[in-house]
Amino acid sequence: MRYSLIFHAPEPGVDGPAPTEEDFQEMMRLMDDFGQALTSAGVFVAWEMLAPHSETKTVTRRTGEVVIEDGPFAAAKEALAGVVVIDVPDIEAALTWAEKFPGTSYGTIEIRPAATSFVDGTWTRPGDGPARSGDCPSRPDQSS
Repeated sequence: MRYSLIFHAPEPGVDGPAPTEEDFQEMMRLMDDFGQALTSAGVFVAWEMLAPHSETKTVTRRTGEVVIEDGPFAAAKEALAGVVVIDVPDIEAALTWAEKFPGTSYGTIEIRPAATSFVDGTWTRPGDGPARSGDCPSRPDQSS
């Protein structure tokens, strides 16, 4: 089953002092070690660390008209900093990996199971195989 390890952390230099170059390099080494461990264990799917919220754009179409704005959708104490997707047997395995994530020394990991996944051109649901196209509530072709 796929789980997303959703990483929230203060923005360096915005929500507190920026890390020193030495601290940054050490965290990069720890993150690399974590990624290598995920890969070696055969559970790694994807990992994205995100640019600062100052580079964020939001797109909405609440009234039928597209609105594009600068900045994140919602203000939060800790910004969305990254997402790691893993494929493990159960929540206990996902929690075990989350406990090893180096960023928990300064941020928070939220563990969320996948409801549906788009893999190799097909929507799938955990345990059910391919999902019907109508099973995905946020399909891009829906008008709302």
